[in-house]
Amino acid sequence: MRVIFLGTPEFGVKILESINNSRHEVAAVVTQPDRVNARGNKIIFSPVKDAAAKLGIPVLQYENISREGEEKLKSLNADIMVTAAYGQILKQNILDVCPKGIINVHASLLPKYRGSSPVQWTLINGEKVTGVTIMQTALGVDTGDIILQREIALDGNENALETLDKLSALGASAIVEALDLIEDGKAVYTPQDERKATRCRMLKKEDGKIDWTKSALEIKNFVRGMTPWPGAYTSSKFGMLKVIRAEIGDVTASRKAGEILIAEPKKGLIISCGEGSLSLLDVQGENARAMDAKSYLLGKHLTAGEILGE
Repeated sequence: MRVIFLGTPEFGVKILESINNSRHEVAAVVTQPDRVNARGNKIIFSPVKDAAAKLGIPVLQYENISREGEEKLKSLNADIMVTAAYGQILKQNILDVCPKGIINVHASLLPKYRGSSPVQWTLINGEKVTGVTIMQTALGVDTGDIILQREIALDGNENALETLDKLSALGASAIVEALDLIEDGKAVYTPQDERKATRCRMLKKEDGKIDWTKSALEIKNFVRGMTPWPGAYTSSKFGMLKVIRAEIGDVTASRKAGEILIAEPKKGLIISCGEGSLSLLDVQGENARAMDAKSYLLGKHLTAGEILGE
């Protein structure tokens, strides 16, 4: 089949490459418009645009695809569109461009975690299993019929970036399988069970503030879900401290939530939580580079008894 691929971030790259290497033809790639980097005023291309250029696939970019892209997309005479974290809501005129409609690669096991941050919330909530769903795109947010799903187990330590990379590889094989089924007339479209649907909202920078009254496990999972963006952080006497990686601490003490229990270069940085303690493994101080907590303590002398987050 002739395919139009819509995607923007790194998550879509392996999926695009997989389709391109299959029996299907990628007629064009649609990605978000180029952006200007605030630090150097450099024009930044999306990872999917970079990948398309290397593959020699034509690239289309629209500020509003539903308003600007209909006629050009129709002229490509494609059979189907595939979306993977494209970043724009598609209206009915775009859904109707191709005879076989649009299918989407969603990074959760629908109907759980509909919305824009499924991987982050999956980790924050401490799920043991996640996966990808190939679904028919409909006007509602992630409400279309399911074509197939593939799942993976989580080990409880991977962060959002690492999980997205795993799901991208899983989606890359799943999307080709789904396209083959559709072309062969063997695809089964299963409606989602609305009773099991959950929704996850888009994350903002301020959502990354750590609540030390939560349990050590909850905070560990929160850090996993917030890394690398928007980032989990707390305040200290040296300013904001971002927590990049953490594990359950082996120190038990009935202390105030957020209180530093140990802050020694040889022993590390351990914080009291609402339940248990958390050992901070990798951190990033304000206006500084990321480093392991023991190295951070060599330059920033935090002291047991100090309270983080106040």
